[in-house]
Amino acid sequence: MLTKICFPDSVLWKDIDYNDSSHDSVDLTLCFTDGFLITFICVTFWIVAIISFIFTNSDLPSIPLSWLIITKKALCIAIFITVVCTLTYSVIKNRSETIPRYNFIYLVFTGLTMVWVMLLMAYHRKRGIQSSGIFIIFWMAFLIYGSIKLRTLILIAEDKNGVPDRMMFSSFVIVYFLSIVQMVLSFVPEKKANSYYTHFINKPSPEESSSFLSLITWWWMNSLMWKGFHSTLTYDDLYDLNMKDRSTYVAPKFQREWNRLVSNAGLNFVNNDIEGSETKGRQPSLVLALSRAYGFDFFVAGIFKLFQDILGFIGPQLLKLMIDYVRDEAEPAWRGYLYAVTIFLLAILRSLLLHQYFNRCYIVGMRIRSGLIQAVYKKALILSNESRQNRATGEIVNLMSVDAQRFQDLMVYLHMIWSGPFQAFLALFFLYLSMGPSIFAGLAVMVILLPVNALVTKYIRRFSVIVMSKKDSRSKMINEILNGIKVIKLYAWEIPFRKLIMGIRDEEIKVLKKASLLNASLSFTWTSATFLVAVATFATYSLINLNSTSIEDRLTPEKAFVALSLFELLSFPISIVPMMILYLIQANVSLKRLSSFLTDEELDLNCVSYTEEPASCGENALSINEGFFSWDAKTPPILLNINLSVETGELVAIVGHVGAGKSSLISALLGQMKKLCGEVSLKGRLSYVPQLAWIQNATIRDNIVFGKKFDDILYNETLQCCALESDLELLAGGDMTEIGEKGINLSGGQKQRVSLARAVYQDSDVYLLDDPLSAVDSHVGKHIFDKVIGPNGMLKGKVRILVTHGIGFLSQCDKIIVMSNGRITEVGSYRQLIEQNGAFAEFLQNYSLPNDVNDNDIEMNENKIVDENKETFKRTKGERKSFIMTEETVETGSVHYAVFLSYAKSCSYFLAFLVGFLYLIVSGGSVGQNLWLAHWSNQEGRDTANNSDLSLNLGVYAGFGFLQTISTVLASFALVFATLKASRTLHNGMLLNILRSPLSFFESTPLGRILNRFSKDIDVVDEAIPIALSEFLFTFSAVVATIIVICYTSPWFILLIVPLSLFYLVVQRFYVKTSRQLKRLESSSRSPIYSHFQESINGASSIRAYSKVDEFQLQSEAHVDHNQTAFYLTSCSNRWLAVRLELVGNLVIFFAALSAALQRNYPEIFGRIDPGLVGLSISYSLMVTQSLNWTVRMMSDLESNIVAVERIKEYTETPNEAPDVIPSCPIPPGWPIQGRVQFSHYSTRYRPGLDLVLKDITCDIPGGQKVGIVGRTGAGKSTLALALFRIIESAQGSISIDGADISTYGLRDLRSNITIIPQDPVLFSGSLRLNLDPFNAKSDEELWRVLETAHLSEFVSGLTEGLYYPVAEGGENLSVGQRQLVCLARALLRKTKILVLDEATAAVDLETDGLIQKTIRSEFANCTILTIAHRINTIMDYDRVMVLDNGRIAEFDSPNMLIAKKESFYELVKNSGIL
Repeated sequence: MLTKICFPDSVLWKDIDYNDSSHDSVDLTLCFTDGFLITFICVTFWIVAIISFIFTNSDLPSIPLSWLIITKKALCIAIFITVVCTLTYSVIKNRSETIPRYNFIYLVFTGLTMVWVMLLMAYHRKRGIQSSGIFIIFWMAFLIYGSIKLRTLILIAEDKNGVPDRMMFSSFVIVYFLSIVQMVLSFVPEKKANSYYTHFINKPSPEESSSFLSLITWWWMNSLMWKGFHSTLTYDDLYDLNMKDRSTYVAPKFQREWNRLVSNAGLNFVNNDIEGSETKGRQPSLVLALSRAYGFDFFVAGIFKLFQDILGFIGPQLLKLMIDYVRDEAEPAWRGYLYAVTIFLLAILRSLLLHQYFNRCYIVGMRIRSGLIQAVYKKALILSNESRQNRATGEIVNLMSVDAQRFQDLMVYLHMIWSGPFQAFLALFFLYLSMGPSIFAGLAVMVILLPVNALVTKYIRRFSVIVMSKKDSRSKMINEILNGIKVIKLYAWEIPFRKLIMGIRDEEIKVLKKASLLNASLSFTWTSATFLVAVATFATYSLINLNSTSIEDRLTPEKAFVALSLFELLSFPISIVPMMILYLIQANVSLKRLSSFLTDEELDLNCVSYTEEPASCGENALSINEGFFSWDAKTPPILLNINLSVETGELVAIVGHVGAGKSSLISALLGQMKKLCGEVSLKGRLSYVPQLAWIQNATIRDNIVFGKKFDDILYNETLQCCALESDLELLAGGDMTEIGEKGINLSGGQKQRVSLARAVYQDSDVYLLDDPLSAVDSHVGKHIFDKVIGPNGMLKGKVRILVTHGIGFLSQCDKIIVMSNGRITEVGSYRQLIEQNGAFAEFLQNYSLPNDVNDNDIEMNENKIVDENKETFKRTKGERKSFIMTEETVETGSVHYAVFLSYAKSCSYFLAFLVGFLYLIVSGGSVGQNLWLAHWSNQEGRDTANNSDLSLNLGVYAGFGFLQTISTVLASFALVFATLKASRTLHNGMLLNILRSPLSFFESTPLGRILNRFSKDIDVVDEAIPIALSEFLFTFSAVVATIIVICYTSPWFILLIVPLSLFYLVVQRFYVKTSRQLKRLESSSRSPIYSHFQESINGASSIRAYSKVDEFQLQSEAHVDHNQTAFYLTSCSNRWLAVRLELVGNLVIFFAALSAALQRNYPEIFGRIDPGLVGLSISYSLMVTQSLNWTVRMMSDLESNIVAVERIKEYTETPNEAPDVIPSCPIPPGWPIQGRVQFSHYSTRYRPGLDLVLKDITCDIPGGQKVGIVGRTGAGKSTLALALFRIIESAQGSISIDGADISTYGLRDLRSNITIIPQDPVLFSGSLRLNLDPFNAKSDEELWRVLETAHLSEFVSGLTEGLYYPVAEGGENLSVGQRQLVCLARALLRKTKILVLDEATAAVDLETDGLIQKTIRSEFANCTILTIAHRINTIMDYDRVMVLDNGRIAEFDSPNMLIAKKESFYELVKNSGIL
């Protein structure tokens, strides 16, 4: 067959005897080039083209037709015509003389391939793919073929004194020339359609329009690297994320696959049961969903890895040829140079393949992280109540910050699952060819180590699960502490909560230490594996051939160093096993955690029959029939036998005691409770005002508009009716003022009115209002009811369900629902219920106000307020945006040495020095071991070798190996102890400092930003830095050893070290500045993801009620994309650097090989070299590229990760409050004794640079006096209370208690001796006992007594756990009223001489309010009480009332005297309906 194809040629390639020409043996025949080479190139292109046709799936717009595309097609047609003409000529000529068959093969395959090229070009153009690498590689391969053939034709012409066939030669030259033009044009990318660029927000990435060469070398990053080198990068400088990497593209892919698997499993998340046949029921596989969504690119990465692995094993074979070349002086000189060039080109190709692999893996990891974060976010918004209580916010944040990240980190190493065994198999195969059966001794060593590592891995996995559990507990507790920091500071509870966190952290560190030590031992076993395998193989080989006299059986340099190179190739998959196993274990733990979360029970979104079409007049807009509801399936029903119907336009009030089920009924209507039976229907669009206002960290306008189209008329009317116009006067930016996280810079009343305004502005059909008037002053409440909720308000004609504790508005309601113990006990109009003379009528008789409010007076007062502020509002509404939240600090420039020193100090300088010293010994052991191997193999290679030296050689070789191994394990253990010590020190230092930070820090810093430090950054310090540091030290020592060995073996190489090192350093410094800043931007952009998530979780019920889930999902995706932009460019900068630095490594290989060839050929100039040293030098240089690459990666990872230490260090240096204790001025025993409070010309501001909020306050409150503090919203009432606790410090003047200036006492001494019941009832997860007495200083009897006094004993005694009843995060398993009673019990337990009540009864009904007031009067009879009140009737019997206005005392006297004056207080009393 071959003879027929090649006839009249007789061979595929020429040998020395081919003809009488003087050409050497590397000439290839035309049969080889035209018959086989071109066939291989064309068929390979066809296969790749078919794959491209099948798998290319691009949604990009088509590339517009251009002269470049037309030219490419014209060239293909020209080649095709040339080939067809030549084929015609050949067919005709074949009739008269024999034309070789390979000539027809060339012509046919070339012509057909041109057709394939044109078809694929058209397909790629339609799909929007530009500068395809397929064409570039094809034309390069075609040109290589053409160049070989052209040389062959020229040599034939020389031999035959002319061209045999001018027609054939001319046609080939034309095709060759056209191919050159085609290849050049292939490097020029086509211009994309203009519609493509409309998708970009900032600026499109040049990657999308770069040529193939630019893509494979990351040349497109040059402009960004240059900019980053000359200036500090900001987000505005970064390119937009590529379309295919955005969350809007990648997240739905995963969600579709996950939903499909869930459907196939028959899993119903609403009831968490399995539907359908018994064949169903398998849990949906998260791995399978991820594989289906993102697996193709991961598969492509695997192909790159496969070829890169195969190329790695060609190096040792070339090394063998090179050693043989140096040993055999008869070989031609040119072969050494050919080997050197071949080694260099293969190394470059291997580098390019490796980084394409890395790039694909990083992209896949990035897409997986985006998909998982969005899946977690979406799931979190629809979790059922039971699932939500079992999942703390901190735990879910960990799923997004840690678990999703672990999948991203794993992608780079995951291919090692098959690549490692594949490399090991190839290494052992080539070792067998070289060393024979002796390699089975080394293989036995590996087999023996496997069960040991399997056992260690089992324990590491177990400990990893425990570590994540501890991380969740810590994150959960820190999240709660940050949310309740105000209460913690007011009660001086920093110490018990700090101890609680540090206790959890200590347990986490203990488990982490066990896992790290086990991992270090795993690292030791695999590190020693390479050495033990080498020793066992060399010893066995030497012993087997001990008595052999043949030099072929000796351990010659070519055998020793080829084996050494193969051992090194074997060592990489072995050495990476510990890291891969660790990542796999961590990812497996995260896989289970994510799968568990994603299969948690969800809310039944269909439990309410909802139609967007509003009900017609007279039709029920809302109804419940025979409804039974509970919070979860395990508890008995909370709401029983609910029957309710509301017609269009009705105003319905819901009243009842604390815990009666009022808010639960609203939740049932929202679909947030589990419907056990019955029917719920709702018609029309819905708005919801929760009892605790949910405020976004955005401007006031954004909070009110809430994504709806802005309507200036509706907006202004909403502001006026919700009494917000006057509040804008107090805000620097008017309605464009940014509200802090959770509305922290607004009062409770302002937050509630913004929440109400949001609902009003939506112009919905049904309004669910959960006690919106409780947090506002009585006259403002009246204004809001009349202007918004009441029969003549903005919402008239709408369905309004109003939960209220106020009885002044009930007469204006169409229907009143009375609830008790989860049942509706009475329903009817106000008059009907009075006539029934039931429990409601009795309640009204006991708590009704003496007189109705004079509507005319109220109207005059409201008009006065509106008129006074209308001009102010006009002035402030349009002003520029005003921000309270600080931008996250992003450091610039290099990571300061102080950061590294801080980390080293945290590790302890001794341990840091010890680790570095031990790694130097590791490097020395490696160099000594291999230098001795060179000496040993040179001995064996001589005819005079003495077998008696075997014991000495083997002993010295093993000795160096043991030194290296022992040093490695000691270094690993020392590193574990050092890094864990640093982890504990950094975490505890940050925790201590954060708890000592002033409240203003938390007001201006998003909690997600702080939580990010405690979750992601601490996780980096715990796990990422130790891994990066260990790998960096190990690979850096390997690179240093390589340079030393090459310089020792080839002294001339020292001359090249200087320019190569300079190039290395210049590129490194050029890169580091950009990469570091990108990493900082990536770290800082991570916080908004978690801040937005926490905000969404807190407002999940509102988001669902307003049907804004999709909008918030898009916001979350935008935050993730913002973060991924910096991450992707960081990854690309790493590739940019690695490609350039590996060029240095590849030059090292080239010059090491070239130096060996020069020393062999010109020993008188360059010096003679032994074959053993050649093997040592080149084998080490072959390792340098991988070592350099890994060193660069680990160094960049280390510097990138050390940014986490920088960020933690930043939060250990934030400004602190005044000292907790001042030893020189201790609190006197029993202080305060009298409880006298004096303000002397006291003024204060929230933060430096802001206006005063309290101005020249002077008053004297004798001990035991009861003082009420009133005033309109923003007058400074709560600020006065904060000043008393020194939450904000004095700008001027002083506050004295019992004659002592409180600024002279420590904060803990002061705050622990006065008590406040705050406006927001904050509880922490844990037992009820913990929430009452975190110091555990009181007995159970004392706790039961205060519970009884606080009217909670009946409720608590009915609980199975009693005092140890588990309180959910934020107290979510208690009603707001019950939470407030727990806060009252706290105060009763402390019972200090001074008590401050900050609107403490706003969330309870009038009857409970009366009981609380009675309790306070009896239990604190001899105490000084300062009460900030909205319900004026609660302070009418107080000794004095302080009226604040704009931060000043407007009035201060007894209630009767102030009423007699008929000024501000008189207006408030009259507006409240008391007069």
